[in-house]
Amino acid sequence: MEEKGEVTRLLSEMRNGDEQAAGRLLPLVYQELRRVAAGIMMRERPGHTLQPTAVVHEAYLRLMGAPGLQVENRAHFFAIAARSMRQVLVDHARRKVAGKRGGENQRVELEDGLALTQQQSEDVLALHEALDELAKLDPRQAQIVEMHYFAGNLVTEIAEVQGIAERTVKLELQTARLFLKKRLESKGGTLA
Repeated sequence: MEEKGEVTRLLSEMRNGDEQAAGRLLPLVYQELRRVAAGIMMRERPGHTLQPTAVVHEAYLRLMGAPGLQVENRAHFFAIAARSMRQVLVDHARRKVAGKRGGENQRVELEDGLALTQQQSEDVLALHEALDELAKLDPRQAQIVEMHYFAGNLVTEIAEVQGIAERTVKLELQTARLFLKKRLESKGGTLA
């Protein structure tokens, strides 16, 4: 519990302009970010060679480089980090698909060791598109999905960040899962 308070305090210091706070934050959140990334990787199809460490590093660099990053507390931070990890996977999948379709440029980043099969790349993009569709219909529901499935936030944490009842979070997750499942099935994919 003390670590959770320290994360929130450091986030507050970052909001107030303390440039060294991000450096002190990383050791506190690193293992949790790796756990989140490993959880995301476990949801991928068997046989992938994605490396959670590379995803965490790229996502953290993107987060800390984001202009005007406003994070309220620990749960909010992990929700934003999950979105950043999702974007790392989507960007990698797009490059993979573009490469197969004759893309000439090859960008090398921290996630260079990541290797998705063509099908995994297409699945990541299909899920991304389905989540984007959901966000257009119900932004809160899409954020709840990201917080729960990508960041691993508990229902209680999501309820706190969103300012809604835990029961509402559970209902939103059920509804969103059905929506995503239908969208992915219509595109030939599946939702585990």
